[in-house]
Amino acid sequence: MSSVIVEIRAGTGGQEAALFVADLSKMYSKYALSQGWKKKDLDSHFTDIGGLKQIIFELENGDVFQKLKYEGGVHRVQRVPKTEKAGRVHTSTASVAVLKKPEKAEIKIKSEDLKIEFYGASGPGGQYVNKRETAVRITHLPTGVITSSQTRRNQLKNKENAMAILQAKLLEKKELEEFKKVGKERKSQIGRAKRVEKIRTYNFAQDRMTDHRIKKSWHNLDKIMAGKLDPVIKTLSKKLK
Repeated sequence: MSSVIVEIRAGTGGQEAALFVADLSKMYSKYALSQGWKKKDLDSHFTDIGGLKQIIFELENGDVFQKLKYEGGVHRVQRVPKTEKAGRVHTSTASVAVLKKPEKAEIKIKSEDLKIEFYGASGPGGQYVNKRETAVRITHLPTGVITSSQTRRNQLKNKENAMAILQAKLLEKKELEEFKKVGKERKSQIGRAKRVEKIRTYNFAQDRMTDHRIKKSWHNLDKIMAGKLDPVIKTLSKKLK
């Protein structure tokens, strides 16, 4: 049974980019529900108008990695934001990373290599929602990789979540280093490896989503944003093998 950790972060576009992150999160959540996958939120940072600066969640079951591995990269949205009073179309971005959750034997982390800090969790607008220090930040000293979690009111659960994210990021780092060594540039890995690559545009004015890697568009954006991703996933799996 495979598991992945999906990380969605706001890019350029301020509040609108954060609203787009929330929309992408809902899209993948609804698709996961249609596939019968289990979803577990690991970390999230809200804005005061309901957007998300970042969200990280775990999806588990069946062929989850095979179906989502081409979703990694920069997603661009073109639409009139809720925050726009003059009716102008804005362009904003969000980055998506799809990380394999490693098996226990794949990544071994020494306790002395970790710096673990606890702090108060914050809610929308940045206000502290929990006076107890339940949020957890973990720094992996040898690599400088930092992960955090504040989704639970339980310090131990947040620590487990932050560790799960750290293990996935260290596995990705290890795999990328191995790919560089052997000089492989298989298309199946490009979407995951190049987080800065613009892979897709969601154009709401034209009711169209375009994947730039295969130069193909799909219409009926509302349906796609509601989690109807099967036609997109199937086409990418055929074209990017």
